Amino acid sequence: MGTIDNINDLNKSDFLSIFGNVFEKTESVAQEAFESKPFKDFDDIVFKMLDIYENYKKEKILEILNAHPELAIAKKMTSESISEQASAKLNECSDDEYEEFKKLNFEYKKKFNFPFIIAVKGKNKNEILMNFRQRIKNDVKSEFLEAKKQVKKIATFRLNEINKK
Repeated sequence: MGTIDNINDLNKSDFLSIFGNVFEKTESVAQEAFESKPFKDFDDIVFKMLDIYENYKKEKILEILNAHPELAIAKKMTSESISEQASAKLNECSDDEYEEFKKLNFEYKKKFNFPFIIAVKGKNKNEILMNFRQRIKNDVKSEFLEAKKQVKKIATFRLNEINKK
């Protein structure tokens, strides 16, 4: 990614092109973070972005949750989501697995009003399905909190990937 000075020198457009999808299809976090420049170091960027997200009202969090694609069946995904889902082999589901994901995605969205979200990095499709089967049994409040936590994990993974570049 270069030095913190390089990041601090980025104009808004360039900053958003790098950090704008840390929170799936939601540039607002990166826009607010940009306004808080200069950053002391990369950890400061991470802290500020996660803090902005944590302090959003429930309605804004729901917008971010609903920006996430359904697992294993989504047609239009960001390059980050495509890569993350492929790393968990969600693009290689058997017909039965695909049908189960399809059914679970539908039931979950109907129950919670946002898609099932899990940080898939380091997990395989069986672990993800097992999580899906368990979490669909949760009540709405606890599942909202879990989905919010998972989005934060995804954002942290994405920020770490940016920092490696």
